[in-house]
Amino acid sequence: MNEPVIAIYDIGRTNKKLLLYDREYQVVYQDQVSLPEIKDEDGYPCEDVNNVSQWVKKSFKAIKRNKKFAIRALNVSAYGASFVHLDERGRPATPLYNYLKPYPEGLAEQLYEQYGGETTFVRQTASPRMGMLNSGLQLYWLKHCKPEMYNTIWRSLHLPQYFAYLIHGKFFNEITSLGCHTALWDFTRDRSHDWVYAEKIDATLPPVVATHSYEVVSNYNSEMLCGVGIHDSSASLVPYLLAFEESFMLLSTGTWSITLNPFNEEPLTEEELKKDCLQYINYRGTPVKASRIFMGHEHDYQEARLAEYFNKTPEYHRSIVLDEVLLSKLLSNGSLDQRFYPQTMQHTGPLPNFSGPLTDLQQFASYEEAYHQLMLDLVGMQVISLKLAIGRKPPQKIFISGGFCANQLFMRLLATHFPDICFYTTQLDNASALGAALVMHRHWNRDQPITHLFQSQEIKPLAISSLSTYLPVSI
Repeated sequence: MNEPVIAIYDIGRTNKKLLLYDREYQVVYQDQVSLPEIKDEDGYPCEDVNNVSQWVKKSFKAIKRNKKFAIRALNVSAYGASFVHLDERGRPATPLYNYLKPYPEGLAEQLYEQYGGETTFVRQTASPRMGMLNSGLQLYWLKHCKPEMYNTIWRSLHLPQYFAYLIHGKFFNEITSLGCHTALWDFTRDRSHDWVYAEKIDATLPPVVATHSYEVVSNYNSEMLCGVGIHDSSASLVPYLLAFEESFMLLSTGTWSITLNPFNEEPLTEEELKKDCLQYINYRGTPVKASRIFMGHEHDYQEARLAEYFNKTPEYHRSIVLDEVLLSKLLSNGSLDQRFYPQTMQHTGPLPNFSGPLTDLQQFASYEEAYHQLMLDLVGMQVISLKLAIGRKPPQKIFISGGFCANQLFMRLLATHFPDICFYTTQLDNASALGAALVMHRHWNRDQPITHLFQSQEIKPLAISSLSTYLPVSI
């Protein structure tokens, strides 16, 4: 008998995956590719949407023919801030523009001025100014800068909904994609923003449906339920929301360190927006306070500096053992000159992208000493970012996932800053793909999810009282 499974396409910037989950949400099949980029008409690197589409279609056809599995449902998790613009034949009418592509100077200001000014606009849309990362501004750019191309667009789908469309053939808009710093959604009125209607952008946007919606698709002699897709950040939060009832935050670490607080529904303040704090809408349709910091990228950059200066291998930092005596020595020193980010650590304005002057490494006696100082400073930055998302009522738990879970120095320093909150590392492979599967759970699976999937370990704080005075009181 064929094994009942749910198929999930997990489309990341680097890796594209097809995973099959059984009824207990164990991966029983995986296909993965990494495809080369191309360039758009302006010469800027971008995804080859046609190439990715061909892989999706080909891999889906192959798995349907695999007699070992019976596909009962399918869904898509994909990165946000990216539109696929389709012509009347349902084919891509433009390149899949890179969300890092520079945005024309003055164009966003033009939009903001028409609709209440930048402060009002970004507060209403919970979308700090981020250029192409505000996907709605991509449509505004096409309309005003490339009208001939814009006039060929019939429908615009965010990436998760586009790849779902390739399977079920229908056009949908979905709230986790629409409500993720797109500048399209008015959080103060729970509908599309006025500019969307005034600019007639709404003509290209399909109707909004719930995240757990699906279409019935013929699958040879049976039927399959195909979901409408979900934004990957929102998808990664789903397993935690289903498994835990008490309040918590999720800190996802990697190139970006992203804090998600689904229990903070306080409206964004002007100060929070200036510090790159924003709101998502989760799969249940409620706001999630979020903050982010470019931490993994900065760690890798500084770690490479240390390795070169102290003549160590690039992986040497993995062997560093937490040294409380060394930490106490660095903390008792109290010199701002020894910090990696002396200006930033005293700064109470927007969190910068670590662009300050480089610290002189000659002042450190060893790689170990320099790395402990680096982690003191990076954790300090992370504390600032976490506090932005916490709000007035601290959560009971903070779960940490991703690459920094293996860094005991980082983990224990962070826990020490919040002695009244329990910190846990979590091991949850393919969290965004699992989340995309779980929003379809009730439609195809009678088994009960999912706490057995979590492997968590509590992080013990350090007994270093002086750490609490290391950061400015006015954070």
